[in-house]
Amino acid sequence: MADTQVREKTPVDFWFDPLCPWAWMTSRWMLEVEKVRDVEVRWHVMSLAVLNENKLDELPERYRELLGPKGWEPVRVVIAAQQKHGDEVTGKLYTALGTRIHNEALGATREVIAAALDEVGLPAELLRYADSDEYDEVLRESHNNGIERVGQEVGTPVISVPGADGSEVAFFGPVVTPTPRGEAAARLWDGTLLVASTPGFYEIKRSRDKGPSFE
Repeated sequence: MADTQVREKTPVDFWFDPLCPWAWMTSRWMLEVEKVRDVEVRWHVMSLAVLNENKLDELPERYRELLGPKGWEPVRVVIAAQQKHGDEVTGKLYTALGTRIHNEALGATREVIAAALDEVGLPAELLRYADSDEYDEVLRESHNNGIERVGQEVGTPVISVPGADGSEVAFFGPVVTPTPRGEAAARLWDGTLLVASTPGFYEIKRSRDKGPSFE
């Protein structure tokens, strides 16, 4: 008799800011991991603007411009879409935004946000939330829910997954380019979980010698 039991997928919570190219690379890797491992990604927003709002003066000028008022716009629209239309739209809207912002190098303009909303069938009126603080409290709660799992010294993305013993394994990253595909994605996932779930383990790092490659 055929085994008809359906294996329950492991939830992987992923916190992102649409502006971050490295989070975008990692998010595309997670979509590859979904194809080769029994996992299901649940998308959440965090905000580099929130993370850096009290230290903008310490940042280089290009980051101050990126993370100032303009830095709130995409993530505010995403959180508004999530609140009004459900969690299932979050990942779809992120994909539509990220493809335009990063792969097509169009930046996070109002026109880009409007086109992303249209692609996923969301109402154009959501664009008005780019200038609204109506959902900022929810945005901050979502941001804090992610960042508090790993500490304030990191950025986006943050990933959280149940470990082998059921306890949470949370980490920043991995930072990788280009996006690993197929079995390479699976190996990176397995290795990341192995390292991140080791008690007392905190960091592996080396200097980046290339920017993100959106292949």
